[in-house]
Amino acid sequence: MKNVVLGIDLGTSSVKTIAVDQQGEVITTVSEPLELIQNFPGHNEQNPEAWFEATKNGIKSIIQESAMQDKRIKGISFSGQMHGLVPLDKSRKVIRNAILWNDTRTTEQCQQLAKRYGDTLLKNPILEGFTLPKLLWMKQQEPDNWSELDVFILPKDYVRYRLTGELHMEYSDAAGTLLLDPKTNEWAEDIANDLELGDIFPPLVASHYRVGVITDELLNELGLEEEIAVFAGGADNACGALGAGVINEDQTLCSIGTSGVILAPENNEGLNYGHNIHYFKHVLPNTAYAMGVTLSAGYSLNWFKETVFPETSFEDMIEVASQTNIGANGLLYAPYIQGERTPHGDATIRGSFIGLSGSTTAGQMARATIEGITYALYEAIVFMRQAGKSIDHIISIGGGAKSDFWLQLQADVFNTKVSKLNYEEGPGMGAAMLAAVGLGWFESFEDCAKQFISTSTTYTPNEEKHQRYAQYFEIYQQAYAQTKDLSRQLLSIEQS
Repeated sequence: MKNVVLGIDLGTSSVKTIAVDQQGEVITTVSEPLELIQNFPGHNEQNPEAWFEATKNGIKSIIQESAMQDKRIKGISFSGQMHGLVPLDKSRKVIRNAILWNDTRTTEQCQQLAKRYGDTLLKNPILEGFTLPKLLWMKQQEPDNWSELDVFILPKDYVRYRLTGELHMEYSDAAGTLLLDPKTNEWAEDIANDLELGDIFPPLVASHYRVGVITDELLNELGLEEEIAVFAGGADNACGALGAGVINEDQTLCSIGTSGVILAPENNEGLNYGHNIHYFKHVLPNTAYAMGVTLSAGYSLNWFKETVFPETSFEDMIEVASQTNIGANGLLYAPYIQGERTPHGDATIRGSFIGLSGSTTAGQMARATIEGITYALYEAIVFMRQAGKSIDHIISIGGGAKSDFWLQLQADVFNTKVSKLNYEEGPGMGAAMLAAVGLGWFESFEDCAKQFISTSTTYTPNEEKHQRYAQYFEIYQQAYAQTKDLSRQLLSIEQS
């Protein structure tokens, strides 16, 4: 019998489960879909029970795969969508649907916090996506629900609780609440007291900490017999970085999923970034990371495909885009279709195409969309470099790493080497690695990464092309200032 671990990635659209053996070989993967609850504009919620059911179904599906018949599951860990508020009462029942990371209802609460503490709090910008504004919104807008609140947790923590009966939160996810002190690694009780939140905080543990085992009742339900250790897990972006081998200060991650992320590990107290660059704890001990986020990366491309190329595959659409010239015949796309986080922190800004003409083709629009997403990511890199961060080698994962054209475009825009992985499994692999280290299969995360992760092709920047892109990027950086007031006026008419 071969021993394996499961990495469970609780995303926004699905719960993905991956089985990995001690050599880092992926045995099999399964995915269970999730649905959003959007009862009002800007509201994005999910039922936590749906996460638990999808997780159970994923485990059941995994163990039924033929490739798993001679395998023994020894441990499970998690990657989770960040920031989502899961409020529990004293009996540990969910009080209301979870309010997710992409929910934008808390602008007023963010303004209240900014007036009280300034533009940043605990080394992070104050933004609608984080958990603290959601807690304030619930306290102010749902007093009956607030009166029932005994403890809050984050999405993956709820699934882990249902599997084990043990309630914890780990540091990488806690860092995204705006309530974890990055200097002490403890809850910021002074802020909680100042805001009269009460004692609503779960115990904190390390990401590879063994929190318990799957309960006997669930083992029977899942058709399993042997004890299975459960480890705390980590935030999705931190797990994505670990799963790409991005664990040292000389490495940087570019992840293009629904949102887009530039993530750079740090082994000190962090530089002074500003510009809505986030500063969170990594899943590795004594390590943090700086991160820039554009909210609509893959989401922009998916929207464009469904709108303009509904009968075409992503691969064919990108091929059409690759046949056009740099700058898409003088067309720019600002990917603000869900607001923007880095550098603007603006929930009301909206996207735009600038430079449309009668000769603009669908292929040029596709290229402009790809370039606009890449410019948004490059903007985070620019601000990190200005703060003193060295970024000269990027590992690219997600949708942007599935195309040679887009990988080369990243290298040319970012003006740095860009590598892709031989095998990419995303945050689920990072979760599996947490379980592998937690079980003692490896003495360190570095040893685990050497065994589990390897890169293939590296794309080097073309200086001439970079200078060409830089001209368009300079104009791109003006798009926000030129359109923010127009966006707000349009929204005010729409909401009136």
